[in-house]
Amino acid sequence: MVDIVKLQEALGVDFKNSSRLEKALVHSSYVNENPDSGLESNERLEFFGDAILGLIIAEKLYQDFPDLPEGELTCLRAALVRKDTLAHVAGTLKLGEYLSLGKGEELSGGRHKAANLACALEAVIAAAFLDSGLIATRKMVLTLFREELAKLTGEGRVIDYKSQLQVIIQSKYHASPYYRVLEAEGPDHAKRFTIEVIGGGVVLGVGAGNSKKLAEAEAAREALQKLTDFTL
Repeated sequence: MVDIVKLQEALGVDFKNSSRLEKALVHSSYVNENPDSGLESNERLEFFGDAILGLIIAEKLYQDFPDLPEGELTCLRAALVRKDTLAHVAGTLKLGEYLSLGKGEELSGGRHKAANLACALEAVIAAAFLDSGLIATRKMVLTLFREELAKLTGEGRVIDYKSQLQVIIQSKYHASPYYRVLEAEGPDHAKRFTIEVIGGGVVLGVGAGNSKKLAEAEAAREALQKLTDFTL
């Protein structure tokens, strides 16, 4: 197994049982290619870590932004726990360097794949929880996600629904969302727009506002809520 002393230092957690952390770094491809190793992949830890991460982030947002409605809190949480965000955080830890991969996965660039990094980070979170409990894990997670929390929030408001939706739609459909005006009512000085946003050929949200920008933002907010309700 790899030397994980530096990783523990980066995480800020001194594992009582380092085998838990080592297990969090075992990709299924390694187990498949080394069936006699006696090792188990990190997939079960990943499942557990996903729930723990969601809890910690939800608690943080609930406490920090008491005036935000449920829909905005859901969008914020989804943006923080999505694959690309997790992969970025894992990258700051150089987590890919510590993964135990099968030869095929190694040759295909497995140490840099967003899915592998995101899953490994969730597994590490679960390992920390099992080893050191919720308080230490919460401290670790909030330290690791400090930059991401700061980027997504400002004065208690979601900074940019359209940008968040753009990232999710491009990741899911490999294309940008498309906004279409459904109605434009009223005089020029007080026109009200109704706009729908489409992704993957499906209408994801509809919004209204006194400008196209506001209507598009509302449509993106509704789309984010629907997508996160579906995926979380």
